[in-house]
Amino acid sequence: MRRRAWIILLAFSLVLTGCDQVFKNNAEPFNERRDIEFSNWEIPTNFVPKSLHVVGLGDSLTQGVGDEEKKGGYFERVASDLTEWEGISFVETENLAKRGRRSDQLAEQLEDADIQASIEDADIIFITIGGNDIMKVLKANLFKLKTKPFYKELGKYEERLDNIFGTIRALNPDAPIVMSGLYNPILLITDEVKEFDDIIDDWNAAIETRIELDGNSCFVPVADLFEENTNIVYHTDFFHPNAQGYTMMEERYVKYLEDCGLQELFQGEMDR
Repeated sequence: MRRRAWIILLAFSLVLTGCDQVFKNNAEPFNERRDIEFSNWEIPTNFVPKSLHVVGLGDSLTQGVGDEEKKGGYFERVASDLTEWEGISFVETENLAKRGRRSDQLAEQLEDADIQASIEDADIIFITIGGNDIMKVLKANLFKLKTKPFYKELGKYEERLDNIFGTIRALNPDAPIVMSGLYNPILLITDEVKEFDDIIDDWNAAIETRIELDGNSCFVPVADLFEENTNIVYHTDFFHPNAQGYTMMEERYVKYLEDCGLQELFQGEMDR
């Protein structure tokens, strides 16, 4: 364990200053899921949507940190793709995400009246959150890595997710919530601490469970995109995606939005 701790210390001394976000997808059972549907929706038949208001919440992944092409990360790329769907002529984006934001900070942000107004008006809501919660535990336990602190924090994270989803649904019961899982940042530097995968898997299980309970949400797995750096997925901080990485995320998001049934909702048959 001492050897592993020093490996992690060396790795994170290079990245902790500029890396406030951890983002990894879930375990294999969730990677194979393609059957999540927005089953709670009743779709009227008398409206063709002409524009969408798309809101981004959470941390640096939705903010687009590391995108050297300045195209807004996956969030703006996906929003642009939505304009190609039948029934959508224009997409207005509002990115409220911020680098370093944790789930407790997102819950606090949702208490702001202006943020609530944006959520009430949203047609689709994108969220990435949880990576910085894990990073906080890593920083506090770098020299004595054990699983207990991560699971203690996971319990709190689950409560915050309930709070976040509850607040959003009280403001807007209809807008699809699109959320992705977390990835394992340690594997970017070394493959000697693969046990950390189990922790990430369980955090992702909590995310997907909450999404399934909501019924109007879609889980987007991206872990396999971030398992290694051979495709230069990461920015110069070895942590965030670069433009190529965000393009890969974009493609994954679009696929899962279609698999979740979102595209069918905008075939000239959806109104709110």
